[in-house]
Formats: sequence, C-alpha cells, structure tokens
Amino acid sequence: MSPDVLVLSRNVHAMPMADYADRLRERLPDLEVVHARTPAEEAELVGEATVVTGHAPPDDLLDAADAVDLFACTYAGTDHLPLDELESRDVVVTNASGVHGPNVSEHTIAMLLAFAHRLDESRRRQERNRWQSFPTDELYGSTVTVVGMGAIGTAVLERLDGFGVETIGVRHSPEKGGPADEVIGYDEEALMDAFVETDHLVLACPLTETTRGLVDEAAFHALPPDAVLVNVARGPVVDTDALVSALRANELRGAALDVTDPEPLPAEHPLWDFENVRITPHNAGQTPAYYERLADIVAENVRRVLGERDDPIENRVV
Repeated sequence: MSPDVLVLSRNVHAMPMADYADRLRERLPDLEVVHARTPAEEAELVGEATVVTGHAPPDDLLDAADAVDLFACTYAGTDHLPLDELESRDVVVTNASGVHGPNVSEHTIAMLLAFAHRLDESRRRQERNRWQSFPTDELYGSTVTVVGMGAIGTAVLERLDGFGVETIGVRHSPEKGGPADEVIGYDEEALMDAFVETDHLVLACPLTETTRGLVDEAAFHALPPDAVLVNVARGPVVDTDALVSALRANELRGAALDVTDPEPLPAEHPLWDFENVRITPHNAGQTPAYYERLADIVAENVRRVLGERDDPIENRVV
C-alpha cells in the first residue's frame, strides 16, 4: 500500500524518527504512515506519498512533487529548504513553530539567571573546595530585549513577566504588539537605541536577509559592556568575528550560544576559550515532548490537506 504520510530517516535531536512515526499513527489511525529507515527507502517511497515530513526533502522529492501536497519540516527554521522550488511545484511547506516554545524559553531563562547569579563562578569555587562568597547580580530591574516575537520569543517574554524586568520586543510588524513593555521594528536607529538600554539581548528570530549579521560590530558598540547575549536563533544572526572582538575587548559581560557560525563550532575556534561564554550544541530545542507536540500540528495539517478539515494550514511557510 502506498503511504499517505512518509516519515524521513534523519533523526531530530538524536531522537528516533520511528517514535515520531508512532505518534503520527496514534493521531492518524485510518491513514498509512510509513517510516523510511534509509535514504534508499526514501527514494523508493517519496513519489507515492501525499505528505512527506522530516528535516529536509530528499532530492527525489522535487521530481515527485506532482504526488506530494505537503512537506512538513520537523524544525522551526526553514532557511535550509529549497522553498522557491517547492513553491513553484505547488508543494505546501510547514515548519515546527510552536513545538519549541516551552523548552527553548526555559533554556533562555536558565542562561539569563546563570549569568545574573554567576553560577559559573560558584562551580569553579566548588571544584577548588573554596567556601568563599562572591558578588552576584539580579535579573530583577534589568532590561531584556528579545529579537523575534514568534512562538519562542513570545514564550521567553511571557516567562520573563514574573521577574520584574523591562522588556523590549523586536518584530517585523511592531503594530501587532505583543507581551513586551515596548515593541519596535527592525529599523536600524530604533534597534541601536534599544541596544543602548539593553542589559540582556535574546535572539530568537529566524535567519533572513534582515537578520543575517544583525548583531555586528556597531551593535556590540551600542550594547553596554556588562550586557549579556543569548542566541537561540541561528548562528549567522551574529557576526562571529565581531563577537570575538567584543569579548576580547571586554565589551560584553558574556554570551550564551546555542547556535554558532560556523556550526558545528570547530574545536580550535576561539569561542571555546572564553570563560564568559556558554556553548550548547544546538541543544535548546531538546525535549522529550518534541514528537508529541510536532505530531499534534502535523496530524491536523494532514487532515486539512486531505480535505477532512476546512481550517487553514497551520505553520504554513509556503
């Protein structure tokens, strides 16, 4: 039997895609959900499926696009996808926006608190068996700027609400507002004015022509020297050379990087050597609930593509 839904082979955050296929089967018991375990199986089955879901479409998908109506990306970011080609072939593309809100926002809050309370220093003193107090700071009363107000940025702002901070949100359509004390657009002058007031800069935006290299040398000069950068967006949103220069010149209190440019970060890269840089291997999106949340979104969209629901496609990118 031809698959209605084809689940591709590449795992998400080292979690088996077979588990994702099982979650989809639970939600789509009347449809044929097939997990392609190898690239060879993908090539064999991709032309027979109505819906394909995974990290990126195999090369064969574009040739088989007459049969494929929906490609459901298993990641929130879609900058790695051939969107123009998929659109030209009338393939609907969706992403995993909304899946990462709780986990990535918790990761972000954890990093902000770790810097404010200098948990790195407490760890160093523990390793040396030193019972000696040291000065710390508070998140309370600071200004946090969150660039990007999608599912992740919004979740970060909502969780900051109880910390007594001033928040600035940045989005393409500032007139839409959001859960921030002030919402601005990507106008360079407005951004620089915001950076001057920023104690903690959180990047949670997609990688676009507008956001590529957004945090550059000028941005680091505008930020206060005791500001903290947290990047859970994409590595190229930050100019890496400018970041290294700012750290070397003590123009930044520190950085928490879940994403880097390049990625993976080479072992010899200077960012590894800074004591005030926290690097996680694109791990903020890790959660045991990932496939549950993703399957909820994708299963509903499958129903809509098949004409069983009249609602618009959720998380549509193309």
